Amino acid sequence: MAKGIDYGLYLVTDRDLCLGRALTDVVAQAVAGGVSVVQLREKKADTRDFVALGRALLALLGPLGVPLIINDRLDVALAIGAQGAHVGQSDMPAQDARAILGPTAILGLSVETMDQLREAENLPPGLVDYYGLSPIFHTPTKTDAGPGWGLAGLGQARAEVDAGTKRPLVAIGGIGPANAAGVLRCGAQGLAVVSAICSAPDPQAASRELAGILRRERTPLP
Repeated sequence: MAKGIDYGLYLVTDRDLCLGRALTDVVAQAVAGGVSVVQLREKKADTRDFVALGRALLALLGPLGVPLIINDRLDVALAIGAQGAHVGQSDMPAQDARAILGPTAILGLSVETMDQLREAENLPPGLVDYYGLSPIFHTPTKTDAGPGWGLAGLGQARAEVDAGTKRPLVAIGGIGPANAAGVLRCGAQGLAVVSAICSAPDPQAASRELAGILRRERTPLP
């Protein structure tokens, strides 16, 4: 795994889905249940709020050895000393993001089509650490995403990457306990989830269930 990071159970945050609970409490429960990476995604927060929340999560996750990834906002990632950032197709180009973050930071890239994946596969080695394949299934948490890869598309993406860079694929979009096993069998090395944990009555139990599926079904990187 790139830089020794286990992308297996990857929580993408959404405060609006936390049922009125503090995000730090939901994240703490999720990590106790088995979440191995946390991405702070705050599309509506102003910069000051984003930085304060990022620092609170970093203080929580740092002693536990769980990386904190910042969605899109490289300035926030640098300001708080997060372990990395994740960029989408409409965000800063990956080449520029890597130049700003430096060689040791984690950098993830969203890919929504096979053409985007093939373009990303031509990026220099070490520039991108993993792909966020989005969305696998339709999801109301990302209304601007494409039509969805589906399991067949995920399998095709896995074959494309296995023939090239072998970068980890983290699947996101409509993933929960009912379909997680199928997603892993089709080649994802990581499950990125939002509502399946943030909106769960018991985030720790929900994370534990997904972590168990991951242990049973995940195929190691080639």
